Amino acid sequence: MQSIFRSDTPVGNYPESLVKAAIERAVDGTDPWIRAVSGYRKKLRPAVIRAMDHVVALADGMAPAIVVKHGSYDNDPRLRTFFISSADMRKILVNDRNLTDFRREIAGPVPLITAMLAMEQKESVFIGAALSGDIVLHDVPQIVVSFETHRLFDPAASEKETRRLLKLRAYDHLLSLALRRIAIMKTERGKLERYRILLQSKLNLLQRGGWGFDEAFGDERLDVAGVEKQLAQIEMQLLEIGGDDNMLEVYLGIVMDVLSRPEEHLWFSKETLIVDRMGIKRSQAAGDSREVTFDVINNAEGRSLVVSLIALSADVF
Repeated sequence: MQSIFRSDTPVGNYPESLVKAAIERAVDGTDPWIRAVSGYRKKLRPAVIRAMDHVVALADGMAPAIVVKHGSYDNDPRLRTFFISSADMRKILVNDRNLTDFRREIAGPVPLITAMLAMEQKESVFIGAALSGDIVLHDVPQIVVSFETHRLFDPAASEKETRRLLKLRAYDHLLSLALRRIAIMKTERGKLERYRILLQSKLNLLQRGGWGFDEAFGDERLDVAGVEKQLAQIEMQLLEIGGDDNMLEVYLGIVMDVLSRPEEHLWFSKETLIVDRMGIKRSQAAGDSREVTFDVINNAEGRSLVVSLIALSADVF
């Protein structure tokens, strides 16, 4: 699997060995039983290639890495936006677990270590003072922007290698989204099956007791009818999900659906932010405020992270 995305082959013209590896990774990452479906490789192939094109474009489309070395914090507005101070930046980066593990594993010094920095952007509102010309206004709602939960992903000895690892990570993330949809369906189907068994047992008890046919138990006829109606509804829901004989086809269909429409499940957006030295959002850059543009990665579950490639110099540690 380490060979996936290592090739510099143009988008859409992948070696057959790479496509096959990506197909098998899609199955292993979702439901290995999908291999029981006849022709699963052929069915998955177009969707897998579509997903590969998408994640390659995502990773290759990221802005060049920010070089982080002694003095970078004071000279780069993005770093001053992402971190509270130079000391805070160094502490966060040096103590990152993924970076620590990578430095422990490599043999010898590396001039630059490249990784993807990911953060959560938070906004909070407070009431403060603001200037309007020469007039000080009080009780003005203001928005403070902060960046939290900094993490480094896929550290490597080169930017090219980090981008390759990010392609694989993005592909795996699409698989995780498909897996969650499969898990939800399995859970829902399991609940319906258990409920159907309970209702069927209740109906059998009512019918074995002769209820519903004796005028003395007229009210129970409604109970039987009610249970039968509930059973019919459950059967309809189970039919919509899929029967035992074709559930693997259904799961394969979920994987194909996610991978064939990757742009709807994982995408980048650009955000431009203007903040002053206190982190207060401003409408335009002036004075001590700065304007920065950065990448935000979003997924179909409503999650988003601010991301940036960074290249760490040895003098940071």
